[in-house]
Amino acid sequence: MKKVLITGFEPFGGASINPALEAVKKLDGAELDGGVIVTCEVPVTRYDALKAISEAIEAHQPSYVITVGQAAGRNAITPERVAINMDDFRIPDNGGNQPIDEPIDEEGPAAYFSTLPIKAITRKLQESGIPCQVSNTAGTFVCNHVFYGIQHFLRDTDVGHGFIHIPLLPEQAAATDKPSMSLDTIVEGLRLAAQATLENKKDISEGAGQIC
Repeated sequence: MKKVLITGFEPFGGASINPALEAVKKLDGAELDGGVIVTCEVPVTRYDALKAISEAIEAHQPSYVITVGQAAGRNAITPERVAINMDDFRIPDNGGNQPIDEPIDEEGPAAYFSTLPIKAITRKLQESGIPCQVSNTAGTFVCNHVFYGIQHFLRDTDVGHGFIHIPLLPEQAAATDKPSMSLDTIVEGLRLAAQATLENKKDISEGAGQIC
């Protein structure tokens, strides 16, 4: 049975909750058609985040990895297309790091494409009535750092990986004008994303991997 590792970040920026972490708590052990979901909690600290996920990959030996983070202001679940080799943090991470215009890997490529079937994921969620659209920017905070760093970590393997951003929860957005999505919808969306990944294996030698 194939494993899909889904990771979720802890709260950051003074918040008490992160929908990514709340979702993975509910997804751990969930059965898929042909697979099972395993999960990992991730610190919002750039190097510790990569360490936590790489250790989870080594422990679980998944066929696919879906890293997940919140994106305030988005009204849909958004599979990311590309990670760029740049850290430019608008706020400090939870370790107090705030790099400005620093490469993630000075010897790495400019960017990496997702090796998840992002169009198939988007289609499956939309067909299920869940707002979903492909995004072409993962930002330059810890989400992008993880997206790029794990793609780099997995570059010589056949493990598929990509990043998905999710909206805020209603309780996070209640005092703002930002859109939100219920936790149940986010959980189901991520479950469907994992199922679509199993059903639509992407050949990582075709149009994926690094951008020189």
